Amino acid sequence: MRKNHWLVFILFVPGVAAQAARPVHTYSIVARDPATGEMAVAVQSHWFSVGSLVAWGEAGVGVVATQSFVDPSYGPLGLALMRAGRTAKQALEGLKAADPHPEVRQVAMLDAQGSVAAHTGAKCIPAAGHIVGDNYSVQANLMLNDKVWPAMDKAYRETRGDLVERVLAALDAAEAVGGDIRGKQSAAILVVRGKSTGQPWNDTVMNLRVEDHPEPLAELRRLVRVHRAYEHMNAGDLAVERKDDAGALREYGAAEAMFPDNLEMKFWHAVALVNMGRTDEALPLFRQIFARDRNWATLLPRLPAVDLLKADKATLDRILEKR
Repeated sequence: MRKNHWLVFILFVPGVAAQAARPVHTYSIVARDPATGEMAVAVQSHWFSVGSLVAWGEAGVGVVATQSFVDPSYGPLGLALMRAGRTAKQALEGLKAADPHPEVRQVAMLDAQGSVAAHTGAKCIPAAGHIVGDNYSVQANLMLNDKVWPAMDKAYRETRGDLVERVLAALDAAEAVGGDIRGKQSAAILVVRGKSTGQPWNDTVMNLRVEDHPEPLAELRRLVRVHRAYEHMNAGDLAVERKDDAGALREYGAAEAMFPDNLEMKFWHAVALVNMGRTDEALPLFRQIFARDRNWATLLPRLPAVDLLKADKATLDRILEKR
């Protein structure tokens, strides 16, 4: 009995409803990249805002997918147990032992060391099942057929690319062979670092949700692309701070190449060029921006006062075509 005292304690964490049951029938994947240590959980369902219930993760600890007749507490409690040193398997087994209805749960857990555990209860609505592999698990319930999780497993193993590309490929494969018998509505992806820096705002690599959409997986991929473009913008800003002009322009250019119609990306690229003393190169960008939205021309003169634009009145007049 002594070894289970930790479980009794943690199941009564204030503010966590341990027995909330909602029918989130879905397919998901938890996975870890051994090279980077990053961990991901991704999910799609015919249920509104699936990511808010199913996907849980913490840098340096692990990721959890809790679904079927979902008990959301498996997420925070599973992470708490893994943070305390339990493996994914120990955490899952402990929570199942304290659950009066484990037969209706489907849960997968993965810890920062790559240990994986999954459970598909006997009363999950068919087709339902899971496959645990090396540093990953795929699971699904209430599917059109029993091809879904094997297709996810195959896609994840065979897809080349980074962790995000591989987990998205698994979701696409699930949909391609039938997916959720009810259809599709929402999707999410959460990626956390393998080691915690103690700064949660830096430890979450990606956290994107499609709450309600006719094509949630396509929209999720679009959001991933937007996210990656803005990562280039952020990298460009950091390069500016380091006085790395070539690096900044390279990153800004990469962002614009991904979203050529994004005016904000063009605007800050043009501002950076002016600050580098390359106003002639910035002028065509400003012309494109102002032609589409004059608010950017209104914003520009406000920047010198807050040290974001190094331009005298003559330079500003030239950019704004006032001379």
